[in-house]
Amino acid sequence: MKSPLLVVSDLHTTFETPRGPLPAVRGVSFSVAENQTVGIVGESGSGKTVLARTVMGLQPIRGVTLSGSVLLNGKEIVNRPHDELRHMWGSEVAMIFQDPMTSLNPVRRIGDQIAESLQVGIGIKRKEARARALELLVQVGIPSPEDRFDAYPSQLSGGMRQRVVIASALSCNPKLVLADEPTTGLDVTIQAQILDLLDKMKAERKMSTILVTHDLGVVATRTDHIYVMYAGRIVESLPTADLHAHHRHPYTAALLNSTPRIENKSHTRLTAIPGSPPNLLKPLTGCAFAARCSFATDLCRNQTPELRRDGGASEFACFNPVGVNA
Repeated sequence: MKSPLLVVSDLHTTFETPRGPLPAVRGVSFSVAENQTVGIVGESGSGKTVLARTVMGLQPIRGVTLSGSVLLNGKEIVNRPHDELRHMWGSEVAMIFQDPMTSLNPVRRIGDQIAESLQVGIGIKRKEARARALELLVQVGIPSPEDRFDAYPSQLSGGMRQRVVIASALSCNPKLVLADEPTTGLDVTIQAQILDLLDKMKAERKMSTILVTHDLGVVATRTDHIYVMYAGRIVESLPTADLHAHHRHPYTAALLNSTPRIENKSHTRLTAIPGSPPNLLKPLTGCAFAARCSFATDLCRNQTPELRRDGGASEFACFNPVGVNA
């Protein structure tokens, strides 16, 4: 049996802050197979973006403590020198960032930025890189690509900027792409176009994708497997096909209940999750979700549940899982 493309094992990311250590990722393990799309979902502050940046090897050298393992095609990423990681960025792993205006250089033309990725990533000459950059603009659906090639980011719409970021990320044919909230700030029609584009590029290039989002509605139709994160840990892992009928963790149920549904009547109020995520600067005792969970008992408040199976394909970290069709 072929080994997974990505294997993450007991990964911890802790930031040193003036108020003490902040454990943003706490013992996360998961894998991604070749040509697979997985979703990592959770509220803001759940650790999704920190996890993605750690997998990518983008955490700063100082002020961060990393432990555990991230193997990409058998190559370790955790605590690897950035000089060595630069040879992997672009050609083996790439990232589509949440805000294209902060990931694009505002004073450089977009065509030159994509061409530079090609020159640095695969070492081709400037003229060839410019021609390839133009091809990429065509592939990601930029209208009038010859004109847009010399445009600055501020001259493009949000949707067009995100297409440029996708073109840059895919320019060196990476095996794995991490997309961190790639549709934030876009209207629903453009969101669908961007997600369709990612699906199309994935199918054409046979690459693996990690889709990071707070929106269960996005991952429910675009992924093969879903990992639900809360307070820096994975609290549920399940095939996407089992999301609605066979989820077991109360947090997953709460996320689903807070998602708009097409069958609901107009102006139906969304069901909010009560309370707020825990402050990770303070030591946690028991289940991190216990204070917000209607199923919590004294056991939940005093002991930390570990991921376990209960006869199906799902793994969940809960002492009192919700039932089928909950």
